[in-house]
Amino acid sequence: QVHLVESGGGSVQTGGSLKLSCIASTGLSGCMGWFRQAPGMQRDGVAVVSDGGSTWYADSVKGRFTISRDAAENTVRLEMNSLEPEDSAVYYCAAAEKFCTLAKLAASEYEYWGQGTQVTVSS
Repeated sequence: QVHLVESGGGSVQTGGSLKLSCIASTGLSGCMGWFRQAPGMQRDGVAVVSDGGSTWYADSVKGRFTISRDAAENTVRLEMNSLEPEDSAVYYCAAAEKFCTLAKLAASEYEYWGQGTQVTVSS
């Protein structure tokens, strides 16, 4: 069983920045990513990274968010800049057993999930 623990959420004003971190209990070679879920909404993919360091982003965060992965530390991070109120949500770290696929931004592709960390952006 893989355990994922997120940290780094919080409250900022519009235009601010936050950095999220996710530590895995064991080394992972599959696809990893960040998802977010606002109240009453589905869980959406934000950014994913392969074990080789290739990255993909949802259109809504391109140019503002950066995902990175450190295999030595079993860590995946999400740097979020120019935050907007629409970015407010619970952010979840996710890990998959398999490599990133064409459906890599779909929650159904991931077996392991963290507990989530709240991000609130006020106007």
